[in-house]
Amino acid sequence: MTEAVKILAPALTIVLGSIVPAYAIGKIGVTALEAIGRNPEAESGIRTAMILAIAFAEAIAIYVLVVALILKFT
Repeated sequence: MTEAVKILAPALTIVLGSIVPAYAIGKIGVTALEAIGRNPEAESGIRTAMILAIAFAEAIAIYVLVVALILKFT
């Protein structure tokens, strides 16, 4: 039983921890494209804010990867 938990814990961490950042990145992209469609003159500012927001969302996924690696190798 303990070996099964040691194998499944990192896998479940990656699966569950990747869902929210993936959803967030998709939502950020959709919202940015809608904003650019409504106001094309503001494209450069919207793009900058979108890239920054995506980077922060991606950082959460990297934290999840680090936690999964810690779980796997301890």
